[in-house]
Amino acid sequence: VQLQASGGGSVQPGGSLRLSCAASRRTNSMAMAWFRQAPGKEREFVAGIRWSSGIPYYADSVKGRFTISRDNAKSTIYVQMNSLKPEDTAVYYCAYGSGTILSRVRQVDGYNYWGQGTQVTVSS
Repeated sequence: VQLQASGGGSVQPGGSLRLSCAASRRTNSMAMAWFRQAPGKEREFVAGIRWSSGIPYYADSVKGRFTISRDNAKSTIYVQMNSLKPEDTAVYYCAYGSGTILSRVRQVDGYNYWGQGTQVTVSS
C-alpha cells in the first residue's frame, strides 16, 4: 500500500490547514489515521477513521478543532485543522491499517503502512 500525503505548511495561531492522504488500496476492513510527532516526543494519535463504520476518532487535544473525513471513491482521508495552536506544531504522518481493530485505532501498532510525513508549523 502506498500513501500520498499532501497539505501542511506554516500558519499563525488560530489559523487553519487541511491535510489529505490518498491510499493506493481500499478494503472495507481498513482504517486510516493521522498521527503527529513533535521534536523529542513520541508519535501520537491525532484522528482516525475505520472504513467499515465511517466513525471518526479523535485525540482529546484536537477534539472540536480538527475534523477527519473520507472520500470513499478516492480512498482518501482529509483532516481539517482549525484554531491551530503552537502545540500543534509537528510532523504529521498518514497511517493505513489493513485490518485495524477498534481497540487499536488510536495506537501506532494498529497501522502497518505509513506516509512520508508533512510538516505543520504554528507560529506567530
